[in-house]
Amino acid sequence: MNSFSNIWNHPKTSVTGLLIALVTVGGVLSQQGVTLGNAGSGTIVTLVSAVATALLGLLARDPVEASSPVGSAAKLGAWALIALLLPLPFLGGCSGSTVAQDIVNWTPSLESAVATVDSIAALLAPEDAPVFTAATIGFDAASNLLDTQAKAYLANPSASLLAQLQTQIVVLQQQVNAALLQSAKIVNPASQQHALAAVQAVATIVTALLALVQSVSSKAAVAQMAAASTIKLASVRPYINRNHAAEVVAAHYGEPVEVARMQVAQAEVSEAQAGF
Repeated sequence: MNSFSNIWNHPKTSVTGLLIALVTVGGVLSQQGVTLGNAGSGTIVTLVSAVATALLGLLARDPVEASSPVGSAAKLGAWALIALLLPLPFLGGCSGSTVAQDIVNWTPSLESAVATVDSIAALLAPEDAPVFTAATIGFDAASNLLDTQAKAYLANPSASLLAQLQTQIVVLQQQVNAALLQSAKIVNPASQQHALAAVQAVATIVTALLALVQSVSSKAAVAQMAAASTIKLASVRPYINRNHAAEVVAAHYGEPVEVARMQVAQAEVSEAQAGF
């Protein structure tokens, strides 16, 4: 009887549990190929899972008392749950063309971040500027080539052009990682802060682009990409500003920062597990 009374006494918790169960079961059924019929261009299973996820999102937006630590923790837990249930926008590319288009869509932000890197040397101490410029000099060429390859793949998808994207994103990622490590060695505190902030902005976008390319690559291709990635994520993780990264991702995809923060963390885990 206590179980039944709890259902009535805590309706929101009960509904949340039911929705979580629906999404979980839906995910298992989809993995097993069970559809329960078609619904438009999708299936009944995916439709029910999507509706349940959307309702979880509405529950998470319910107002809570700002002064209540329990309410704040519950709200954070709800956002974490939703972030885990929703596919990452930059890991959910359903085709190579979709990924290529998303890379092209990121281009203005990447160009802006690289332009900031190009101009930041003027803010550094005289002895630090040449070191920073040397560490970041390849950003322009590498980012321009990546954009060109993405547009070429978008116009004519092929395995050879995808291979070029796979190679180029790793080249840019390695340049950024090396620049982060070099910036961290700058002794002057003000110079180091400016240098790290500028490179971090590029690093956030490059990480998203790497995840995009990774999402449409075979296991063998990802392993090859990871092998070419000699400066690993673990080496640069201490210099990554995750709050800023979440803000950039949230702005690009038009989603709450709380969700983006969880997704950025998921991307880091995914890339680390792949060997990057």
